[in-house]
Amino acid sequence: MKLDYIYHSGFAIEADGVTVIIDYYKDSSEEAYNKGIVHDYLLEKPGALYVLCSHFHPDHFNREVLLWKSLRPDIRYIFSKDILKHRRASAEDATYINKGDIYEDEHIRIEAFGSTDVGISFLIDLQGRRIFHAGDLNNWHWSEESTPQEIRKAEGDFLAEVKLLQHTAPAIDVAMFPVDSRIGKDYMRGAEQFVNRIKTTIFVPMHFSEDYQGGNAFRSFAESKGCRFLTIAHRGQSFLVEN
Repeated sequence: MKLDYIYHSGFAIEADGVTVIIDYYKDSSEEAYNKGIVHDYLLEKPGALYVLCSHFHPDHFNREVLLWKSLRPDIRYIFSKDILKHRRASAEDATYINKGDIYEDEHIRIEAFGSTDVGISFLIDLQGRRIFHAGDLNNWHWSEESTPQEIRKAEGDFLAEVKLLQHTAPAIDVAMFPVDSRIGKDYMRGAEQFVNRIKTTIFVPMHFSEDYQGGNAFRSFAESKGCRFLTIAHRGQSFLVEN
């Protein structure tokens, strides 16, 4: 199995006969629009193709994904229901799921968990591996700006969501989770709390845009908890995720 970093929170999972694209925002090319690992390779790859979107924010959902159906009539779209609610897509465009819902077919099982922003996070069971994509689930607080009450609420909301996930998935093979330095000095706190509570074999930072140094700064803590940390150096980078 391979994991491809597309950009920001966008990833693709390549398994045997199955490809899953999650939270596509932009393709991996920095020079040309609609060029990169998705358009040049993944959309042409044989096998089942799934496109998952965790919520309607434009850095997680690009309506362009709906145009891919002309290239791949067999494509299966699994979207958070807030995308339909905010009229970013139509009812017939996708299968829509909320927190607590499950999508399952002959290839894949996807369970929707919560977020501390909008939308959902994804727990994916695929060919014997359990994979988690956090969407915008994180301990989002700005220590330098938020009040103590706001910080306590943000942390409480986040830990409640992690507890629900932990009940179903105390161990995860691959976790893609926000490590975004824009929220201030405690920006890794959510990631720290996540790996402290859920045994994570492979940790993958995301939601850092161009701040590779900030995203990769979580490596030492992740490794101290026994995680294999995937250091991301550029768009379109691929990793083998065999355990």
